[in-house]
Amino acid sequence: MIAWIDAIMRETMLFAAVGFLIGGLDDLAVDAAFVARSLRRWVRKTPDPILADFPMAGCTGRIAVVVPAWDEAAVIGAMLRTTLARFDHPDWRLYVGAYPNDRATIGAIVAVATEDSRVRLTVTPAPGPTTKADCLNALWRAVCADGMAEGRPFTAIVLHDAEDVVHPGELRVYDHLLRHADTVQVPVLPLADPQSRWVSGHYIDEFAEAHGRQLPVRGALGAELPLAGVGCAISADMLQQIAEHRGGAPFDETSLTEDYELGLTVRALGGRGCSSGCVKRRAGHRWRCAPISPRDWTPPSGRRRGG
Repeated sequence: MIAWIDAIMRETMLFAAVGFLIGGLDDLAVDAAFVARSLRRWVRKTPDPILADFPMAGCTGRIAVVVPAWDEAAVIGAMLRTTLARFDHPDWRLYVGAYPNDRATIGAIVAVATEDSRVRLTVTPAPGPTTKADCLNALWRAVCADGMAEGRPFTAIVLHDAEDVVHPGELRVYDHLLRHADTVQVPVLPLADPQSRWVSGHYIDEFAEAHGRQLPVRGALGAELPLAGVGCAISADMLQQIAEHRGGAPFDETSLTEDYELGLTVRALGGRGCSSGCVKRRAGHRWRCAPISPRDWTPPSGRRRGG
């Protein structure tokens, strides 16, 4: 009996060792590609972009920022007011999706919408909660309807969550980069929560790995760029193409990872994604690294409620 247990243990350990080896080689390949990319940029003296490279005077797009919200009455009002005060793009509008059976969230959105005409409330046809993609599709239809009715279609859709703290220069970066790409993902900096070190720390590590190392490597290799669902923009033309491909709606309502999957779909349809990393700015006589990054908060449970 002991011999059998010993044999099973050895085989299991061998299987696990092979798995760790494959995973380690994968990480090593990404590290090597990242180092090669950095060395190539250093040899070619490729400068890091600065925010001045994306001037407001050169912004020609019309951007819709969409925020799905379910049971977000406690935070949505402050998020909307902060967003309205921060963004410096000359032509944008904020669409917020809520559910007919979530009166508290609707009330918080209406309170802000009465103060600023750039805020639009969209109520989903079905009561919540549903998938986030279902709410996003309702928002997308509202954006398209307004653009058509006003004779000025929106050129890009930007995704954010109800807990996000946006970066002031975000929309300018999207506007300029979407002229040469179909999607743009900027790095997301999760907000640390001292009351939830395990969940908060996990998200910080995950985003640092994904957006600090993997996205630049994917971009350099020309691979598909999965989106994070926050701090990302998609051209309206590409969303329309995806909607036609799927029979009417661009976001997959059966998926719980619609943002990640959307980036892969863009690539499958021949689109191009790009990521924007750190932007340098002058501080006195020195340059300091200042990432154009929205801040994202994750609930202690690790589960989002935004749709």
